[in-house]
Amino acid sequence: MPMNTVFVTGASGFIGRHAVAELAARDCRIRCLVRRTSSVRHLTKIGAELHCGDVVEPDGLTEAIAGSDVVLHLAGFRFAYKSSDLMRVNTDGTWNVARACAAQNNPPVLVVVSSVAAAGPAPSGMMRTEADPAAPVSNYGRSKRGGELAAEAWADKVPTTILRPGVVFGPWNRETFPIFHSIATLGVHAVPTFAPPPLSLIHVEDLVQLMLQAAENGTRIQMDSLDARPATRPPGYYFASAPEYPNYAQFGRMVARALGRRHVFVWHIAEPLPWILGGIIETIGRLRHRLEALNVDKMREATVPSWASSVQAATEDLGFAPACSLQERLHQTADWYRTRGWL
Repeated sequence: MPMNTVFVTGASGFIGRHAVAELAARDCRIRCLVRRTSSVRHLTKIGAELHCGDVVEPDGLTEAIAGSDVVLHLAGFRFAYKSSDLMRVNTDGTWNVARACAAQNNPPVLVVVSSVAAAGPAPSGMMRTEADPAAPVSNYGRSKRGGELAAEAWADKVPTTILRPGVVFGPWNRETFPIFHSIATLGVHAVPTFAPPPLSLIHVEDLVQLMLQAAENGTRIQMDSLDARPATRPPGYYFASAPEYPNYAQFGRMVARALGRRHVFVWHIAEPLPWILGGIIETIGRLRHRLEALNVDKMREATVPSWASSVQAATEDLGFAPACSLQERLHQTADWYRTRGWL
């Protein structure tokens, strides 16, 4: 699959920043959908073509995508206080992008970056596979699952592959940074349950490599195969994770080692206090018109049995393997935060 011209939504975001850097290193022609309020300095620096617009505004998408070999759909909301806002961006936005791809004379390969939250958690002691029926537990997860279904609706016209990454971390990430900051400055790692679930985690550079492998050689969604669930693994879906699954408490200890701390106090917070704190922080955020990462919807995700997801499909189909161990990737991330003065 040639990747001469690649169209990227969400290019100004955390994952998008790394994706366009890798595409530039491969000498691809890069075209990006950006909002007027987006920070685009890094995009103009590498010579990307900018198209002003929004995934929730379908006018102009068809023209912007024209001539692209691959579309990487990364745009989305991680947090919103209204589930309707999540659905508008994550579900309707994906529909608009897929429809614009279908309108091309030669539709591009569409790679949609979804989330393990769209699949939902696994039972205790087990891992999610692509063959398991989706059962999201949060508003965010339901909105991302809606985006997957929107992409499926156009998959008979558009060659489509969907990735479901776990927690993505690495340079420029602000969502996992508070974990590093708390451990570095206070030596404390707060865990909102006494039974934290195993996590799926992936470094952003490993995710970008998997995205491009999926664009070049991934299987594509086949509508007739979707009816075979859950007996067989449907093509076109891949979980994206390191093959290591620490729980949230263990993750904090790994971050402490990455920071050079010999000890960290893992503070398990008994329920229902985390729910109360999440509700209070969410209420304050609403009053201040500011989104907060800790909210009630995220508590729904924090108190499940397991977020472990199998990467066997990506390994077998694409030869995917993270470049480094999870611990090494955390060391690299901690070093980046220090170098940039974040810590």
